[in-house]
Amino acid sequence: MNDNAQPPGLLTALTPLFLLFILLAYNVAVYGDDSLSGANQTALIISAALASAMTMLQGTSWDKVQTHMLDNIRAATPAILILLMVGALTGSWLISGIVPAMIYYGLEVFSPQYFIVSACAVTAIAAVVIGSSWSTSATLGVALMSIGYAMGINPGLVAGALISGAYFGDKMSPLSDTTNLASGVSNVDLFTHIRYLSMTALPSILITLLLYLIIGLITGSDAASVNDTEQYRAIIQQHFALNPLLLLVPAGVIFLIIRRVPALPALFVGTLAGVLCALLFQGELIQQLSEELGNTYQVAMTALYGDIAIATGNDVLDELLSTGGMYGMLNTIWLIVTTMVFGGAMEAAGYLSRITNALISRVHSAAGLITATGATCMVTNVSASDQYLAVVVPGRMFTKAYQERNLAPQNLSRTLEDTGTVTSVLVPWNTCGAYHATVLGVATFAYLPWAFFCLISPLMTLFFAWAGIKIAKLSDDEELATEEVV
Repeated sequence: MNDNAQPPGLLTALTPLFLLFILLAYNVAVYGDDSLSGANQTALIISAALASAMTMLQGTSWDKVQTHMLDNIRAATPAILILLMVGALTGSWLISGIVPAMIYYGLEVFSPQYFIVSACAVTAIAAVVIGSSWSTSATLGVALMSIGYAMGINPGLVAGALISGAYFGDKMSPLSDTTNLASGVSNVDLFTHIRYLSMTALPSILITLLLYLIIGLITGSDAASVNDTEQYRAIIQQHFALNPLLLLVPAGVIFLIIRRVPALPALFVGTLAGVLCALLFQGELIQQLSEELGNTYQVAMTALYGDIAIATGNDVLDELLSTGGMYGMLNTIWLIVTTMVFGGAMEAAGYLSRITNALISRVHSAAGLITATGATCMVTNVSASDQYLAVVVPGRMFTKAYQERNLAPQNLSRTLEDTGTVTSVLVPWNTCGAYHATVLGVATFAYLPWAFFCLISPLMTLFFAWAGIKIAKLSDDEELATEEVV
């Protein structure tokens, strides 16, 4: 914004957001799940255009607005590349028999009554070890979604359980980028941050697991019968050459990520391994697909970039044994690019900071400050559409306010995680919401009411704040001490 320009009013700052919400709500009413096929992206562009026009009328140059947009898109490039690679990976893992093998063996191991709680627990453990909710969803999550679908369990419920486990593990892992980011931006020792975070995260995940256990016991009898699952296993065995050695590929990808190999190279190795397994184990299937697609090379390339479907004659398995490759990710990438454009316009206009400053001005207590921090994180997730910004922007804004109130910085870092990290996946146009919806194949609003951990975690933080439980304060010699505030 022009240095001589007046700061925008609150109503002005909120206007592009109001327009966006109205357009998105109408899109959902008119298009339903198809709103992500272009209507929502267009709504984001229209809202970005309004924000850009308003700030340019106030004296901001187009070059500055465009620079903010391009910076945001540049920051989202790693996510876009990972999405493309996940699309290629799922295609290669389908024709190689890896995904079918995971479904086949998973149907034998898991019980419908305990599947939801088990899926949440397994992904939580995996995410702690891997340090990434994204990588957990792209590997273990894809397999568990397929197993749950074959069992006849509500896909939104399964996705919610997987996301809950993945985000708990991501938060508690010292390998997680957001965990390190939250502690770094708040100037808190990493393990001090994790210990303090566990005070709210552990009760939240325990409540979450209890809810999933109850739901599973109540609805487990409605899942697919033993006869159905045996039929599914028989059909899979008929179309694929199954071998436990196939499971070494996803295990190897997880191992690479644990060894701190970046996600993109690790997924690329997993994709190539999938193609190799297809040539080694699925010769008959490749031959059948070659009759339709041309030759072995074309089958492999199509699996990586386009539509591949294995016709089994069973509607459930036909849905599971199909993939769109990298092409299937393009709507999500389109959504991410347009959200970054909108977020850039909002930043260039100064609207985001105006909204958050309005929240800060109403803070009069420690609990109020924590509440304002959480609200700012969620507003940033909605308006800037990126979880990293939802951690960094409020972290920088509120650091001084916590110091002025003699509050230890781990109060800030925990709040950033409990509200900024976990709510990002609940916003359809946020990079996290778009990513998980695409990878797991479930619309954001379909899994949102079942993602209990992501819903409970912010509430747990507010409960601790307003109940005055374990709020860390700075002692007079600036050492950190934990004490209860009445």
